Amino acid sequence: MPAIVVVGAQWGDEGKGKATDQLGSSVEYVVKFNGGNNAGHTVVIDGQKYALHLLPSGILTPDVTPVIGNGVVVDLDVLFEELDGITARGVDASRLLISGSAHVIASYHRTLDKVTERFLGKRRIGTTGRGIGPAYADKINRVGLRMWDLFDEKILRAKIEGSLEQKNQLLVKVYNRRAVSVDEVTDELLQYAERLRPMVTDTAVVLNTALDEGKTVLFEAGQATMLDIDHGTYPFVTSSSATAGGACTGSGVGPTRIDRVIGIVKAYTTRVGEGPFPTELFDEWGDRLRTVGGEFGTTTGRPRRCGWYDAVIARYATQVNGLTDFVLTKLDVLSGIEQIPVCVAYDIDGVRTENLPTDQSAFHHARPIYELFPGWEGDISQARSFADLPRQARDYVVALEELSGTRISSIGVGPGREATLQRHSLVD
Repeated sequence: MPAIVVVGAQWGDEGKGKATDQLGSSVEYVVKFNGGNNAGHTVVIDGQKYALHLLPSGILTPDVTPVIGNGVVVDLDVLFEELDGITARGVDASRLLISGSAHVIASYHRTLDKVTERFLGKRRIGTTGRGIGPAYADKINRVGLRMWDLFDEKILRAKIEGSLEQKNQLLVKVYNRRAVSVDEVTDELLQYAERLRPMVTDTAVVLNTALDEGKTVLFEAGQATMLDIDHGTYPFVTSSSATAGGACTGSGVGPTRIDRVIGIVKAYTTRVGEGPFPTELFDEWGDRLRTVGGEFGTTTGRPRRCGWYDAVIARYATQVNGLTDFVLTKLDVLSGIEQIPVCVAYDIDGVRTENLPTDQSAFHHARPIYELFPGWEGDISQARSFADLPRQARDYVVALEELSGTRISSIGVGPGREATLQRHSLVD
């Protein structure tokens, strides 16, 4: 049975949660392998909306074991708030497993995130202020806190003391903030230890054993390709590996075990935060996509920047992830538009390019070259097969498939679980 990776193919918010939830009935483990509570998945089941920020989407599917991998940074306040929230709604959350090697977001990470963004002013990155970047920085600087540390008070206190030795100098002397107390942070984190203990384990062993036994494991990325620390629009990116390669480093499962890589892509494009966005719309069309598509952040509530579909980015996502399939979401949002522009290439200083420039300056100057496709009328949310769609909608999907570099296997025509059309199987 396969190991399947699901990644966002744009700047996030493509609908990965819904896609993962749909695949959940075919898999036994769902693994979140990067990021933290700086991203959110919205899943609608039987008319009930669930907004997940840190938990894997598979937690909503009975008999699936949800796993938070070692590549994730965990805010324990958020973790237990989410667990309590879905438990109160009748969801069994007792199956959750968390890697002991996953790093912990402490209160000082959140403080540093917020004051640093304010200090940067116009040069700010546009973070969510949830401490994700500082937690990953501590991980790379080898002064981070891991889940295992919460079960040894002496080690935990020593690590917090070592981490705060430099940070307090920065907070007090540069940012004019009060120093953070080692005792306060230690006590705050220790209060979670006993409740965490049954969930924390060596998840790499669990997942590799599951694959050895022929079980299907789905790896779910937070954020998306264009926010990847290495392959995104640096420096306006997240602090982790949001592309398919991150599934291996963030879970402890080797690359030869991955069978399928599925990219989630909207029928148009959105992003949040700062950074270049070639197809961004500042007119009534941008407002229309935002309103009809409900483009407001699951985690932050921020209005998303909206633009037309960018096939250059889709081709790039196909390349860096090794995509085998696309899931196209929110096709229904485009209903009623007479002609739909699609960006097929960029103009950069008078030169046409069909490849994504990785140079920050070049991408900043990229201007979209559009091709127009006929739109369609009417509500398509009740369509349940590709043949049910209007001809123009089918033609649009086929055109995107040809422009984007791999097959479009599934199409979303509404927010619910059932509002999905299958063209090809995503789980063989």
